[in-house]
Amino acid sequence: MRFAFIPVAAAMAVGAAAPVLAEPYVLDKSHTQVIFSVDHLGFSVVHGWFRNMDAEIDFDPEALEQTRVTFTIDAASVDTNWPARDEHIRSADFLDVENHPTITFVSKSVELTSAETARLTGEVTLRGVTHEETFDVRLNKYGPSPIVPGKTVAGFTATGELDRTRYGMNYAAPAVGGTIPIRIELEMSPAGR
Repeated sequence: MRFAFIPVAAAMAVGAAAPVLAEPYVLDKSHTQVIFSVDHLGFSVVHGWFRNMDAEIDFDPEALEQTRVTFTIDAASVDTNWPARDEHIRSADFLDVENHPTITFVSKSVELTSAETARLTGEVTLRGVTHEETFDVRLNKYGPSPIVPGKTVAGFTATGELDRTRYGMNYAAPAVGGTIPIRIELEMSPAGR
């Protein structure tokens, strides 16, 4: 079942539906990934991800502009499938996990851009530095789980880019990609259901 963002939001704007409050959703960690890629000197692209993360999500499918999310990533859980490189990424040259163990994203606004897409803006804190960043979000599917009776699932893909040098990670930039593409695949369901 596909879910249209725009018509529902428009109905809310003209008062065609009673206002409702966003409710807590929980992250399905087994189907959520934060993936990044880094250009290596123009010769290849290295892909990586973070193994541990969590989120606090308030979501109302009938008032998407009220969505609020706080995403927390365990910086030390970085994994590029090469242990020596991962240790370097954890060092002060990059993530400096000893002094900054978490990466956070705190949403500020949601702007609908089509029937199934939105722009999510919030503050990313990385290495103790905070900047506003925007991600393009696509609703992949919203509806009942075909596997778990009575469970509703919302699935999203979010994409964006971070300039790592803005967060004090200048090592080997720009030869080793300074601009890092980010992709988040996320599933969530109403809490307690």
